[in-house]
Amino acid sequence: MPPRENPTARQARLGAELRKLRVAAGHTARETAAMLGTDQGKISHIESGRIGVSEERIRKLADFYGCVDEALLEALCAIAREHRGQFWWDEYRGTLASQYLAVAELEHHATAMRTLQTVTVPGLLQTEDYARALFRGGLPEPTEEQIDVRVAHRMRRKAVLEREDPPEFSAFLHEAALHMRFGGRKVARRQLETLMEAADMPRVTVRVIPFTNEDFYEVTQPMLYIHGVVPQLDTVLVDGPTGGGLLGADEELAHYRIFFGRATARSLEPEESRQLIHHIARTL
Repeated sequence: MPPRENPTARQARLGAELRKLRVAAGHTARETAAMLGTDQGKISHIESGRIGVSEERIRKLADFYGCVDEALLEALCAIAREHRGQFWWDEYRGTLASQYLAVAELEHHATAMRTLQTVTVPGLLQTEDYARALFRGGLPEPTEEQIDVRVAHRMRRKAVLEREDPPEFSAFLHEAALHMRFGGRKVARRQLETLMEAADMPRVTVRVIPFTNEDFYEVTQPMLYIHGVVPQLDTVLVDGPTGGGLLGADEELAHYRIFFGRATARSLEPEESRQLIHHIARTL
């Protein structure tokens, strides 16, 4: 079977974690290949997520690397058992860019999520009309058909917060996001009303970083911190005008955990945030 051209986010992460274990153990790819009775190129493909790896081989590699973290190994084996076509977002493969599929995939497997948005409401809390207005303003300018597909995908993502045991979802919004009128006053007002409704959901928390904040400055880049079933599989999605990037290095994750701790300390309490959202909605 030829190597995959575009591994999923979790397939790539599985490979990256196996590489981390190998490097930490001090083994070369050549030594690992010899242990498995294969060639160095195949180890490279495994570690890039371009070819699959069996649970048996994961455990054999873990034994060779001296890894005894059973929770991590089980999490890696769970990724190895996944296959394309298994999940709803696979329907959009070939239609949407990989970043759209990656965020749906990571949200589905998250145990908790924390997001910070500077000028827009988080995707999981958006109304259809609001999402449509945002996509319509994208570059390069999308067709109506492309907008329809992107909106449908975003609305389906919201199911993760509506399932029987949803992940905890903490949304930090700069106050600027509440004043934006994407789609017009009526759409913006309904979006704020929907945001307040979402804040009443049992595992959703909405907090606002107010204009009066004097200490918390790093609010220029939208980001999503996704907690995996084990801390080693946490992932940060950093968004930008040309697409998103996935971060998973230990030092990067540590940085963003501190970041969200500071966001919590500098934002309004949930009830204060709700009152502010209500006040702004009334002015629209």
